[in-house]
Amino acid sequence: MEIRHTTNPTDVKQYDTERLRKEFLIESLFEQDQVKSVYTHYDRMVVGGALPVKETLTLEAPDTLKTEYFLERREVGFLNIGGPAVITVDGESYELDKLDVLYVGKGKREVKLASKDSANPTKLYFCSALAHKEIPTRKMTMEEANPTHLGSQETSNERILYKYIHADGIQSCQLMLGVTSLQTGSIWNTMPSHVHDRRMEAYLYFDMAEETRIFHMMGEPAETRHLVVANEQAIISPPWSIHSGAGTSNYTFCWSMAGENYTFTDMDVVQASELK
Repeated sequence: MEIRHTTNPTDVKQYDTERLRKEFLIESLFEQDQVKSVYTHYDRMVVGGALPVKETLTLEAPDTLKTEYFLERREVGFLNIGGPAVITVDGESYELDKLDVLYVGKGKREVKLASKDSANPTKLYFCSALAHKEIPTRKMTMEEANPTHLGSQETSNERILYKYIHADGIQSCQLMLGVTSLQTGSIWNTMPSHVHDRRMEAYLYFDMAEETRIFHMMGEPAETRHLVVANEQAIISPPWSIHSGAGTSNYTFCWSMAGENYTFTDMDVVQASELK
């Protein structure tokens, strides 16, 4: 488990490209038969990925957590972005197709991750936040996630929003998670930009062609920066930072949040005319 510390927005103004990428970009989460993760001190979220091919993997508690098992004091949400998956939680199995989500709450001791077919392996992206109470395990399919059509071709942001873990969906202590899929011909996400100082956010960009890239916008509204992001790379977005992006083609991304405020619509909008 890699550890990322928080940063001061005043200091970030001085970062070059290499330092920005080191602090905020997660370049590799999916390696065969491994569970990889990053522990960020922003709201102590863990961002991770698992690619079980020939082996069944276990979500284990590294020494970083100082706990007996991973979910002793945490909750986690899994998003399947690959082939069919089987997640076994304390002996009970759940099958996930692509874009299905499984929430597993505090207190579950054993979580095992496997592919149904090694020739079409799953890729499981997960985000974990601290939890204060036990909440039942729950699966939600893509169809059950209340797909909402937003935007338009005229503004290059025609997209479908899927909300899984939130106050009106899968219940959690503080974790929120959803997926946004850009339609053909659309490239912009999260415009107008916004910040929410009550919680941090993580992005995973996926379903991108190898040669395409996302220009992810970050930074304070009056001091914006950008990161160039490839397929299946993730972004750590601080509470003080905007988080928008434009791609060289359409794409899909997973957004997840953790922090003090559990209200999905709590955001401070920043109009394009205010950005610098």
